[in-house]
Amino acid sequence: MHPSLVVVMLALMLGMQAVTTDLYLPALPALTQGFGAQMSQAQLTLTAMLLSFGVSQLAWGPLSDRWGRRPVLLVGVWAYTLSALGCTLAPTIEALIGMRCLQGVAMGAVVMCARAIVRDLYAPIEGARAMSKALTGLGILACTSAPLGGAVAQHLGWRAALSFLVAYGLATALLAQTRFRESIPQKNPGALQVRVLLQTWLTILRHPTFRAFTLLSMGAFGALFSFLASSSFIYIQVLGLSKIAYGLVLFSSSFAYILGTLFCRRLLLRLGIRKTIRVGAGLSLTGGVWVAAMAYSDIISVPSLLGPFYLIMVAHGIHQPIGQSGAVGPFPQAAGAASALSGFLMTVVAFAIGSWLGWRLDGTVFPLVEALLFWSVWLAVVGWTLVQRHGEPSGEPHGQP
Repeated sequence: MHPSLVVVMLALMLGMQAVTTDLYLPALPALTQGFGAQMSQAQLTLTAMLLSFGVSQLAWGPLSDRWGRRPVLLVGVWAYTLSALGCTLAPTIEALIGMRCLQGVAMGAVVMCARAIVRDLYAPIEGARAMSKALTGLGILACTSAPLGGAVAQHLGWRAALSFLVAYGLATALLAQTRFRESIPQKNPGALQVRVLLQTWLTILRHPTFRAFTLLSMGAFGALFSFLASSSFIYIQVLGLSKIAYGLVLFSSSFAYILGTLFCRRLLLRLGIRKTIRVGAGLSLTGGVWVAAMAYSDIISVPSLLGPFYLIMVAHGIHQPIGQSGAVGPFPQAAGAASALSGFLMTVVAFAIGSWLGWRLDGTVFPLVEALLFWSVWLAVVGWTLVQRHGEPSGEPHGQP
């Protein structure tokens, strides 16, 4: 595959998670009212999908190591498309939750394959640069999805917003079906043997580089999901924004993330992995402390929340490409299993914070502020300690990003 095609495919595959949330979030309050559901049930359409997304990767990863990335990817993208259609047509909130779970399972196959494909094709530091290019594409998709979802939900209703996920899934499925070529250098015949699989997972978990980068990715994803799970209620219901204006909030946040991915590539070339993460951790901590200081000083407005969050999103554009590629980097022969385990652990954290937010949301901005402060401190501690000690995985490249 041409390198440009690889980046486009990775952007679509990794972007599936962002599009699935960013198109959906502006419709969440209207969806809640339309079904006559409670806020906790609406939150479950996000958190249940996320949990099924994370758990499913534990199965998809070894399957892709055994049979290859292509068959797992194709099953995932077609299943995603069908489940997105089911979400659009769901007659009850319970049915919607069930279809979102199936959507999460399918999405797990696609996103897991994307992270494993990076390790198939690139050594760790080249993989971080390739991943940052793909995540720039993800940011562009998120920028487009946020205002589109808000406008469609405002004028055509929440079902119309969900229907765009069907179109996205179909386009990704057709591209994967016709253009994607198997990336795994050598399939692992023993990948599905229970004893081998347990030993593989144990080896991965014991590796200090895996732990450092996975903890970094967990913190970055936790901060992002804290925003995604609560911001539609806070910006629309607490601060009084329209759905379209809220879509612009998501757009601007995604733009800050794009700048972070571009900044990440420049820093990697100049500073290397450890120092780049050191910079990102400083940005995260600054954003978290800033937003808390504003809120607890009773300075509460859209700018007082967004300004600090932009810094957190710029840092997110640094942490995620390095964290996701770095966690898989030490395991070229078990990239699927490592990708799956890292993805599962990230999702467990996001599910926990989403469940906490569903209980904690109280009509104020403080649940979001508290979550952002917590994750910013987490990222600073991990980025300035564990990544500095164990943040240089080694490996030989198979291609150039």
